[in-house]
Amino acid sequence: MKSKTKSKLVSILSVCLISVLGFNSCTNSESKKTPVLPFFGNYEVVTSETNGVISTDTIYPTIPAFEFLNQDSVICKSQDLKGKIWVVNFFFASCPSICPPMMEQMKKVHTKTLDLASKVQFISFTIDPNNDTPSALKNYSKERGFESKNWTFLTGDEQKTHQLGVNNFMVHAARDAYEAGGFAHSDAIVLVDMEGHVRGVYPSNQHELMDKLTLDIRKLLTQEYGFNNTK
Repeated sequence: MKSKTKSKLVSILSVCLISVLGFNSCTNSESKKTPVLPFFGNYEVVTSETNGVISTDTIYPTIPAFEFLNQDSVICKSQDLKGKIWVVNFFFASCPSICPPMMEQMKKVHTKTLDLASKVQFISFTIDPNNDTPSALKNYSKERGFESKNWTFLTGDEQKTHQLGVNNFMVHAARDAYEAGGFAHSDAIVLVDMEGHVRGVYPSNQHELMDKLTLDIRKLLTQEYGFNNTK
């Protein structure tokens, strides 16, 4: 049986769960930008041959389209947030353990990047939508000083939210009766580029990684997107 590599696409699935501590990133031969941060997740390498010329392309996973209510009871679609890089976490307002310090770390990163507000969107998904209604999230953000034009709190279908966290943002989120508050989830903060690729996962309990996240936000904007209004 003749090889089909010359007539069909060959896909190789592999895992690119690259540490935020500095491993080499995947590369895309056709990218117009030079990646300065790794790409996270399962990627697909596609090889094809046209007129005797072999070419390859790496297809990186992207965050799928989503739609949730924000803290102002307004429908927020992922497409509404295009043109910005995202800083994302998953939490719930009544969390008695890892959420309070995680949210404070989000706030610190937000404060350190206020000059980039036009290019950076902070997003906090609640994993407990039954209790975290839009009005509850509004009060939560106001009471803790999280209110900002570029910080959105989102609530929606619980199962879809958990799946989005695990499958796409690469952070754990699930109901767990044995955990404080009834949920088990990651304390990581996720960096997503303008094309929807996850470019970093930063455990918020490692404070030095919060400094790295702040630097990586600026590096991504400056070196990949040519945004010069960075310090």
